[in-house]
Amino acid sequence: MSDSEQPTNVTTTKKNHNKYRREKPWDNADINHWEIKPWAAEEGDTLPGGSLLEESSFATLFPKYREKYLREVWPIVTRALDKFNIKCELNLVEGSMSVITSKKTSDPYVILKSRDLIKLLARSIPCQQALKILNDETYAEIIKIGGLVRNKERFVKRRQRLIGPDGATLKALELLTECYILVQGNTVAVMGSVKGIKQARQELAKDPKLAEEDWSRFLPSFKKKNVQRKKPKGGEKEKKTYTPFPPQQLPKSEKGKEGGGEAGE
Repeated sequence: MSDSEQPTNVTTTKKNHNKYRREKPWDNADINHWEIKPWAAEEGDTLPGGSLLEESSFATLFPKYREKYLREVWPIVTRALDKFNIKCELNLVEGSMSVITSKKTSDPYVILKSRDLIKLLARSIPCQQALKILNDETYAEIIKIGGLVRNKERFVKRRQRLIGPDGATLKALELLTECYILVQGNTVAVMGSVKGIKQARQELAKDPKLAEEDWSRFLPSFKKKNVQRKKPKGGEKEKKTYTPFPPQQLPKSEKGKEGGGEAGE
């Protein structure tokens, strides 16, 4: 019997990957790994070196119709960003807004929050709502929907379907996701938590009263309408009998005589 013909009795054993694994202090069910701790300079949160090494800045353009509103609310925006030591500038000549870090800026992530703030202001978000983006629990995203459909008429219909009659569909989406949603032009601006949809489902499951709640009242209801078509006036038309042969045509000489005779008469 050759070596190739001999039966091989090999038993495969699974590797124990946790054999040399030590317990970590963060392997605890009581610790919420999704918790976002706010930046607190008073409690000792500081940057290595005490300040940012480089200056960071972001700028965005805004449409002409937003100029009057931005001039009115810009002092409120300036005071809100001064708390985080962020400089802001409103340039009416170029039609742009910009935010810049300073030497006193201690939070490294607040410049990205400020960038989202001026983007939301440019997309017609009210000032009081846009300032909520500076909170650590709030995030924002601007979704472009203009390029999803090439036909403009079809795009307008689909955008209107997203809003719903009297904004009912949009209000239902806000209630279910716990987010602020605004449809403006070719974009949709969304503000809220990352786990907005998940949190809404968990809250409904926790409360037995809300779990059996009928949410259909927030959804748009369409009534079916059987529109009767108008019947043509003038009674029924006589049906002509079908003949496979064309009508008899008169020769040109007879046509001329008939025309001349009618003119003479």
